[in-house]
Amino acid sequence: MKSALVIGASGGIGSALSQQLRQHSVVITTLSRSVDRFDLTDPDSVSRGLGNLNGPFDMILIATGALEVNGAEPEKTIKSVSAPAMMEQFALNAVGPALVLGHAHKLLPRGRQCVVAVLSARVGSIGDNRLGGWISYRAAKAALNQIVRTSAIELARTHPQSICVALHPGTVRTSFTRKYAGRHPTVAPEEAAKNLLGVIDRLTPAQTGGFFDWKGETVPW
Repeated sequence: MKSALVIGASGGIGSALSQQLRQHSVVITTLSRSVDRFDLTDPDSVSRGLGNLNGPFDMILIATGALEVNGAEPEKTIKSVSAPAMMEQFALNAVGPALVLGHAHKLLPRGRQCVVAVLSARVGSIGDNRLGGWISYRAAKAALNQIVRTSAIELARTHPQSICVALHPGTVRTSFTRKYAGRHPTVAPEEAAKNLLGVIDRLTPAQTGGFFDWKGETVPW
């Protein structure tokens, strides 16, 4: 029986991912800030939370992140950048997942295929950026993509069957996106979770370190 660790399990996508996995008889361990006081921005909290787990896990899903942190909305122009707000974006959307990935080698099996999937965002793509704006969020997600890529290279040295990827879930109908979806088509969290797990099922170790969207297509860096 397969096992999975879902971090950010109380959020819209994290909760839907957990539910989908349970329906497929996967044994789930969950961590979240609201339920477990698991604080990605606190290294001690991350170490405590992950250090108390009994692995290994066949799958680790990092379904965390926020477009607004402490009420700071995405900037429309570089002229509006606030240093504190940018630092908070990086703390939550880049540094936090990096702290979790620092424990991945202890939480994953070495002798069989395993997956670490981190929710990123297409707006973190430098090559796909044609509109500008959202500087802090874009930059934090771009940093996250580099963190995932680098972690995948390192993880493959000790876990040759590992798959470590960044995933773009699309625009999901959650409180996270409600104010910003605009005319963009959205999907329910349940549909997004099904799409993401379908992508994960099709990935191979040869694709580790990649950045993929909900359809399984490669997103440019």
